Amino acid sequence: MRISHTRAAVVAGAAVFFVLGGSALAVSHSSKKNVRCTNGTVRGVAAVVGETNKGMANVPDQFASTEALFSRTFNCSGGPTQVRRVGVGVYEVRFPGSGAATALVSAPGTLASVESVADGFRVTVYFAGSPDRQDAPFEVVAV
Repeated sequence: MRISHTRAAVVAGAAVFFVLGGSALAVSHSSKKNVRCTNGTVRGVAAVVGETNKGMANVPDQFASTEALFSRTFNCSGGPTQVRRVGVGVYEVRFPGSGAATALVSAPGTLASVESVADGFRVTVYFAGSPDRQDAPFEVVAV
């Protein structure tokens, strides 16, 4: 006994295969967790430099995510990295949706500290060897 296949039967069979395969692929992707924001991973990076020719003192006092304020950013959730200036040498940085609870800060040529605050981190930058605060570029890494 010989089985013959018409073009219509082959095309219909291929269509069923792709429809079922596509549904299975969609289900497998929707059930995966966002592994970019899991414990032990870097959840955010913000290198805050202020706008060119304006400096750090001109970082706005309302949260902003303008590219010109950063030399590099990363937020594991895919959301924007945000920064605002609270006062001389005091800034707040947020990584919305990342769930980051701990951060490290670096400010070349100065001293800096970081503390967790509601929805983000407060960074304070000091003159080296002095308790006086200064506006200077810094980088925060959140985990």
